[in-house]
Amino acid sequence: MLADGEIDLYFSQLEKCQDKVTGAKEVTDGEISIAFQPSGRRGTASPDKTILEIARDVGVEIESVCGGKGVCGKCRVRIESVGPAETPEALPVSPPTEAELRLLGQQLLKSGMRLACQTFVRGDVQVYVPEESRRATQVVRKEASERTVPLDPAVKVLEIKLQPPNLEDLQADTDRLLSSLAREHGLANLECDLEVIQNLPATLRQADWKLTAVVWQDKHVIAALSGSQPAPVLGLAVDVGTTTIAAYLVDLTTGAVLATESAMNPQVAWGDDVITRMQHAKQTPGGAKELQEAVISEINLLARKATERVGASTADIFDVVMVGNTAMHHLFMGIDPAPLLAAPFAPAVQKPLDVKASAIGLGFHPGCRLHVLPVEAGFVGADNVAVLIAERPYDQDEILLLIDIGTNGELVLGNRHRLLSTSCATGPALEGAHLEFGMRAAPGAIERVRIDPQTLEVKFKVIGLEGWNSDYEGSEIGARGICGSGIIEAVSEMLQAGVIRADGGFSTNLNHPRIVLENGRPHKFVIAWAKETALGRDITVSIKDIRAVQLAKGALRAGAEILLRTLGVPKPDRVILAGAFGSYIDVEHALAIGMFPDCPLDRVTSVGNAAGDGARFALLNRERRREAEWVARQVEYVELATRKDFMTEFVKAMQLGQENPG
Repeated sequence: MLADGEIDLYFSQLEKCQDKVTGAKEVTDGEISIAFQPSGRRGTASPDKTILEIARDVGVEIESVCGGKGVCGKCRVRIESVGPAETPEALPVSPPTEAELRLLGQQLLKSGMRLACQTFVRGDVQVYVPEESRRATQVVRKEASERTVPLDPAVKVLEIKLQPPNLEDLQADTDRLLSSLAREHGLANLECDLEVIQNLPATLRQADWKLTAVVWQDKHVIAALSGSQPAPVLGLAVDVGTTTIAAYLVDLTTGAVLATESAMNPQVAWGDDVITRMQHAKQTPGGAKELQEAVISEINLLARKATERVGASTADIFDVVMVGNTAMHHLFMGIDPAPLLAAPFAPAVQKPLDVKASAIGLGFHPGCRLHVLPVEAGFVGADNVAVLIAERPYDQDEILLLIDIGTNGELVLGNRHRLLSTSCATGPALEGAHLEFGMRAAPGAIERVRIDPQTLEVKFKVIGLEGWNSDYEGSEIGARGICGSGIIEAVSEMLQAGVIRADGGFSTNLNHPRIVLENGRPHKFVIAWAKETALGRDITVSIKDIRAVQLAKGALRAGAEILLRTLGVPKPDRVILAGAFGSYIDVEHALAIGMFPDCPLDRVTSVGNAAGDGARFALLNRERRREAEWVARQVEYVELATRKDFMTEFVKAMQLGQENPG
């Protein structure tokens, strides 16, 4: 069990909490040269930039979970002078900081190891980025489901044939278009976008007065295309997650998903969690704009890839729906997120937003509209509303517990009679961060673990390789670390094998080569031997790693227990796990450590990226948009920070296993 000091520290932290250059820039006299190995990238350095900032500039990907705050210790690099330097102290870089002394220690510092976010360059230097510090491309699992909704999009495509003017009929082109749409399609009081009016005379005459009008929400003509639907009319549903972005390209005339593209959210370069990013936006001049432009640029790229795959153009996109948590929502829209950093965590806007997509830099058709679903309250944002309109617990008699597990855990409990929601900072451990060998779900990450309770021998699976570790001999990949699903299984298996106790401490009666001692006490358990890794050293799970899982699991379980108590029910009838992580963790292992309230396995369902489905449903069906606005007002938000019983539930929920002693 955690000591009181550890718990206090955790809560205080929560509260506080492409390629730009492809080659070397020519170095002129007086400039500092920096080379990165093993990539071979080169560039110039200035004394006001850290090695991490220079690496971003030249396209070298270095892990930085904390966004360069000197907290996570993931951005380790080795300094290799290109000039005379007999000792590490003589290397042409700034002296070690207190953070480096704390996270690295004297021995590593003497070997030339430094933190990239803490080190400034003072002279020509070569920097080696070790395997564990290189950011690998994450495996993004956010495919669209096969579920669909009745087709009633906000954007309608209407073919129309106009009578040309003559000396007896001098009606203006725009009025002629609008009156014809009113007469033939019953659309009164329409308005035309300026771009439509500007291009209408030429379009009408070139098309022999036969048009395809694209109308948004029965209110605005946003495009007048020549002929009978000469090009596809497409929509884009975008789920902007803290770690990943998913984009679904949809045909608005058929509802079909034409292509799915996904990528890492480029904002991870400024920190893995939303608190770090919002602090960057608040404290750094131009920081908010920097974060917005990064995510907008990535969405434009995903849209271009998707449209190219189907032989279309980004100019064929006429409607976009975006969802994300409240912090991602604000940064995406260019809204100041600073009020979200302190109680009462009030968002700048709650209602849905409708703007031109071009207003924030999305490069689609000039008339393309952007619809952003409403947020609920606090950090429970538009993505959670999207989950609600995808799963529709407000139409159910059963008590459902919806859990979207990520850096933030978002929970909804209830049915048609009452809905409660809350958000708890599970921390980045479940994303593989803040663990000694933690990493994202990328090639080389251990994602499955099995421990023989008799022999304590370990079998594991690595992303990018088939089979278990016994099948990997001769492979060039090898294990690089442990991702979120892997650490859940490792802790669960260690618990069931008797390696650790329910309080998270190591059993003291075991003597096995896999158990690493420190000061005579069990401190770590070896998951992969050095010969099985790409690092050349053992990959272990430490007592500190187990504590991180306990903290994440404890926050999530405590949030669920408080929702159950508030609703007045002992347990949910059904549990629905949403999100890529929720759909990939092994439910039995998650239940075994008590991550969520006990429930029969056949009553636990993984639904994949429900937030992405909800965004797609809002793109294809206007009624779902109205439902989203309605349900966002109906859900009762429970602020855990104001609950006197949260700490009590949190401490109880730190126990590993389903027992929740009271």
